[in-house]
Amino acid sequence: MTPSARHAPTAKPFLAALGLAALGLTACDRPPPTPIPVVEATIAGVQEAIFSGRTTCRMVVQAYLDRIEAHEDQINAITVVNPAALNRADELDAALAAGDEPGPLFCVPMLVKDNFDTHDMITTAGSIALATSIPPDDAFMVRRIREAGAIVLAKTNMAEWAFSARQSVSSSFDTTRNAYALDRVPAGSSGGTASGVAASFGLIGLGSDTGNSIRGPSSRLALVGIRSTIGLTSRDGVVPLSFDRDIAGPMGRTVEDVVRVFNVVAGHDPADPYTEAGRGRREDDYTTFLDPDGLQDARIGVLRALVDTEDADSAVVAVFERALTELAALGAEVVDPFDFDVQAQLDRENMFCGRFRYDMHVYLNSLGDAPFTDVLHVLETGEYSDYVENSLRRAGETPLDLHPAERDPPCPDYLENEGRQAYLADLVAAMDAADVDALVYPSWLSPPAHIDRGREEYSGDNSQRVAPATGMPAITVPMGFTEDTHPAGLQILVRPYAEGLLFRLAYAYEQGTRHRRPPPGFEELAPAAVPAAAPAADQP
Repeated sequence: MTPSARHAPTAKPFLAALGLAALGLTACDRPPPTPIPVVEATIAGVQEAIFSGRTTCRMVVQAYLDRIEAHEDQINAITVVNPAALNRADELDAALAAGDEPGPLFCVPMLVKDNFDTHDMITTAGSIALATSIPPDDAFMVRRIREAGAIVLAKTNMAEWAFSARQSVSSSFDTTRNAYALDRVPAGSSGGTASGVAASFGLIGLGSDTGNSIRGPSSRLALVGIRSTIGLTSRDGVVPLSFDRDIAGPMGRTVEDVVRVFNVVAGHDPADPYTEAGRGRREDDYTTFLDPDGLQDARIGVLRALVDTEDADSAVVAVFERALTELAALGAEVVDPFDFDVQAQLDRENMFCGRFRYDMHVYLNSLGDAPFTDVLHVLETGEYSDYVENSLRRAGETPLDLHPAERDPPCPDYLENEGRQAYLADLVAAMDAADVDALVYPSWLSPPAHIDRGREEYSGDNSQRVAPATGMPAITVPMGFTEDTHPAGLQILVRPYAEGLLFRLAYAYEQGTRHRRPPPGFEELAPAAVPAAAPAADQP
């Protein structure tokens, strides 16, 4: 059986295999549907339970809503719950009963970061200044997941304007805590999605990543999070921080779930000009790369420049060294060290361009009736958290409506940026010379900061240093815990548009190690339980 057959069955063949539709069974032939456990549930598991009649979409959605109600005050991950979620579940149940073909994300309750436009809920980007802003339409990715059958269950808290990789604190919805240690930060800026998904408030979530903000929080919460190649995924309708670096994508508890969502959201979008470069570069089906033996004969380089540093915590390094042993045991050839001077590349000219004010001006104008069109308006009104003031004032040093490439001196977009393209070319050439398929390093070199010292204790953030500048794809996958409490993430980086390889390596490592475990204190709510299969001969 091929990997695609194992991991991505379509609904109709699955239903036929069960024999339910073909035999015309009625409610009398099997027990009535009941709620199922949702802690650590997977997309495949939930869909199987619905398609087999053991539960309904409404019951699944209600179970997640109940968990949010019971546990949200512990972590403050959720900003608003979708009031139409149960109605949408009913519609999906009715469509399934009518024989309609279910989409690939049929009844997947999803958590969506508060910087994704949603036509039916507010989108604040963590700012109280946008507390009443309801966009006119959905972000590209939100539209895609809804069309595929997913339910936007709730929006999630984030760092204000996505300014912080350290913590997820907003003026609109306050502070999100780390589900594994409530006295610690979940990192930023997608901390609400990370903590919410880790605590099983939804099946999976969407986040955004300018420098750290998918991979950093994912690694802090024992999740899988991918930053794709610049150009492979659309950012349309995502409130920008820096459009030439922003990436949006899934954050989930398993590689397979992340791949299932990635299959839906990746691809060309005319509304995002960067995706023109990625036209025709996406794979038809990324689930075909999910091979548990995918590390066999892979050559994995260890980027020691992001391991042996002054701010490296010894406990994190020890977990990483064990991960290298695990990679080798799973069939990989570990090339250690892979020598490359990361800092010399980051010292190039124009590696980062301050363009937040300009990009926000473009975004705000797209809303049609935005409360303001210059983000510096919040400095006049005082509608901001103290920690973002300096960043806002720096944004005021740049023009409002002049593209960065047209400034004097100019700061070109990604594809025309000589410094960033040189960094990419040099790193790919070094990988070619060493004949390695991928590079690995810890996503963080430190444990999470205490919740009241998120800025002061910030250190060891490796996610900023390679992928954002080069545009290369990277994924973080759980590699264990420090102090048996704090999750640590293994980051894998590959050449542009090699997401299939990235998923293959991450999946093989995940399946071979199974490091993820749920956070304590967020156990299953009673009385959810999967009923035993009924003996066919004894049913009335």
